[in-house]
Amino acid sequence: MMQQYLKIKVEHPNELVFYRMGDFYELFYDDAKKAADLLDITLTARGQSGGQPIPMAGVPYHSAENYIARLVRGGHSIAICEQIGDPATSKGPVERKVVRIVTPGTLSDEAFLEDRRDNLLVSICSQRETFGIACLDISSGRFSVSEFAGIESLQGELQRLRPAEILISEDFPYADLLEEYTGVRRQGPWLFERDSAQRIITQQLQVRDLTGFGCEDLTLAVCAAGCLLQYARETQRTALPHIRKLTRERREDGVLLDATSRRNLEIDTNLAGGTHYTLAWVMDRTATAMGGRLVRRWLNRPLRNVDIVKERQAAVAALLDGFHYEPLHDLLKSVGDIERILSRVALRSARPRDLARLRDAFNLLPELQDVLEQVASDRIATLCETASTYPELADLLTRAVVDNPPVVIRDGGVIAEGYDSELDDLRNISENAGQFLLDVETREKERTGISTLKVGYNRVHGYYIEISRAQSDQAPVDYIRRQTLKNAERFITPELKEFEDKALSAKSRALAREKGLYDELLETLAEQLSPLQDTAQALAELDVLSNFAERATTLRLNPPEFSDEPGLDIQSGRHPVVEQLLDEPFVPNDLLIDNERRMLVITGPNMGGKSTYMRQAALIALLAYTGSFVPADRAILGPVDRIFTRMGSSDDIAGGRSTFMVEMTETANILHNATESSLVLMDEIGRGTSTFDGLSLAWATAEQLAQNVRCYTLFATHYFELTQLADQLKHAVNVHLTATEHDDSIVFLHNVHEGPASQSYGLQVAKLAGVPQDVINNAKHQLQRLEGSATPAPTAPATKPAVHEPPAFQGDMFASFEPSDVEKALSELDIDGLTPRDALNRLYELKELLAGS
Repeated sequence: MMQQYLKIKVEHPNELVFYRMGDFYELFYDDAKKAADLLDITLTARGQSGGQPIPMAGVPYHSAENYIARLVRGGHSIAICEQIGDPATSKGPVERKVVRIVTPGTLSDEAFLEDRRDNLLVSICSQRETFGIACLDISSGRFSVSEFAGIESLQGELQRLRPAEILISEDFPYADLLEEYTGVRRQGPWLFERDSAQRIITQQLQVRDLTGFGCEDLTLAVCAAGCLLQYARETQRTALPHIRKLTRERREDGVLLDATSRRNLEIDTNLAGGTHYTLAWVMDRTATAMGGRLVRRWLNRPLRNVDIVKERQAAVAALLDGFHYEPLHDLLKSVGDIERILSRVALRSARPRDLARLRDAFNLLPELQDVLEQVASDRIATLCETASTYPELADLLTRAVVDNPPVVIRDGGVIAEGYDSELDDLRNISENAGQFLLDVETREKERTGISTLKVGYNRVHGYYIEISRAQSDQAPVDYIRRQTLKNAERFITPELKEFEDKALSAKSRALAREKGLYDELLETLAEQLSPLQDTAQALAELDVLSNFAERATTLRLNPPEFSDEPGLDIQSGRHPVVEQLLDEPFVPNDLLIDNERRMLVITGPNMGGKSTYMRQAALIALLAYTGSFVPADRAILGPVDRIFTRMGSSDDIAGGRSTFMVEMTETANILHNATESSLVLMDEIGRGTSTFDGLSLAWATAEQLAQNVRCYTLFATHYFELTQLADQLKHAVNVHLTATEHDDSIVFLHNVHEGPASQSYGLQVAKLAGVPQDVINNAKHQLQRLEGSATPAPTAPATKPAVHEPPAFQGDMFASFEPSDVEKALSELDIDGLTPRDALNRLYELKELLAGS
């Protein structure tokens, strides 16, 4: 047996092998040690190898799912090794083989998956800094590819997708970018070969080439997709019929957000890594899990195609008219997650309760159609037609499956009585054998007149009719002698023999028949898999649209307007998440950005609401381009191609980057990639370094964004010197958040007004935070001393100068920008042309210059 195990383990060195032995899955050697540690189960031993006990650990077969789920969530892969031979006929160990490999990215079982989060397998192929990505959700069959340039783009896509498992080539040069992901698997470079990839994809999709999918020019993406499909087939050990189309995603079709912006806006994951207090947490009240997953996909990928967005918005408005969303939502609650159920049907892993949920969903579709026909919307009408009805399948599953089936088919009890006469007969034999024997005994006594006749059974000779020795000669001619005892004779009749053949195997035959009928049901459903998957997608979208309608009513959201003119005009805008967390009413604020005011320089106290004001603008834009209504009395939005955020501060310890380095890297990304149609949120640039350095960088960054990039910019700062930008830059204006001081304490008013703030209220905020009073008093003294010695800034000129200069500061802060004698000498130095002696002489000369300076 251990030889068999070791042979299987050699074929699966990177997986934990769950080796089936009776009612347990056993693990051996290092697998056993690892599983015992990860699952907190007992480590035992079985036999010896090389004189040492063989470590062993096991989990019960019937509860293995829970253990497997824990391992998979930790990023581990498991090879499920089952007995495929018959123990009754096997000589030596029962034959076993790996029937499935469970990996983080190829999960389809309900027990392993998060209901409202996509579980994605991603493959990456690269050439220089161009990347091809293939993405598969095996639990739904969604298969997509994309191709783009730039490491920032790759990080943004991975942050959007958040894959459970990533496939890369062994020679992938950017593996360090993937350190935060647990399920990274290196594959042989040959698996990314173009010709074999194209062959595998076309075979899977049953097409001649990929022209029809718009992927013929995506070499890297096709290579990634080929590797991904091979991996999926290898792990599932079965066909993948539910993967039937390939979608090309173009990054430019969506409003782009980089990885940093996604984190800062907390779309569906908060900064602590959880899901509470995020945009999705507020916006998701969908009736089904598949709707919950779709709403997250929409929120993570707003669309630039305004026609599609308006179509969604019109559908939401139509559902609101007459409150049609309410009965629709109630019906969808009973539909269940048929998207994932259909994938399990395709993989032949669907369970009895999956079929019961499908049955219930099919029975609801006619009623759902009646509701949708009352909604005056082109998009709803299209979805209604796609959803369709399936009366034949509904009738089949209603007749075939019991009302409340067991969890698994293993022990039977799934197929309803009356569906199959053969199964009914077998069940009757198995369940009513005792009564049948009593009926035979009574009948035979009456027919033969033999008073001692009785019908019995033993495991050696089976069923028999027993007659005492004294009356045995009265046995009818159709009785066949089976056994002679001391005081009796035992006989068998053709009728009893036929019953024996049935009864002894009735239970096993009934179970086999039931499993056969169950497989036939799966096959029948699989034959209509394509339209059924379309129905599931339509129902998921209907769920999201009805959810948006409900949210619009509950959260007081209004439809945004779209304009070809640049800018954002938001009246009484609110932050959708913060508003739900406050006990007191949220203070709404207006925001106006247009061609004449492209940058708002925002000042005001800490805790005054600057960050909330900025984020709510981004979230309103994001929701609008998703198709949802928005938290504002009115919102008019011009074209938005990207949303950038540079907010907060933290070290990147793993990457060896300081807070300031992180800040500058994010700033550089914005300066290089923002366009006139980008929305940029910049919060406290330059605070991570010295005052003069930070102020200079903040000034130059703001000037670049306002003059050269000309993007929509919200620029929050505590450098009051930057308020002079409004006087010197054509498209910059000052706004501030208000607060008031009373008895040495501060009250935040959260109102946004035009013009710069009058003071920062830093000491008051420090006192509010609990800083000791003696420290506050000392700080006041130091502040008075510093303010008294500060050089006042010059009064802003009445007209804006042609050449923009930064504000005056105490001391000559820009003097250090003139190169020193040492720097000049270094810049003129030809390092490659120096001999060792010349280099040493030049070092002495530079040292003298430094001493002289």
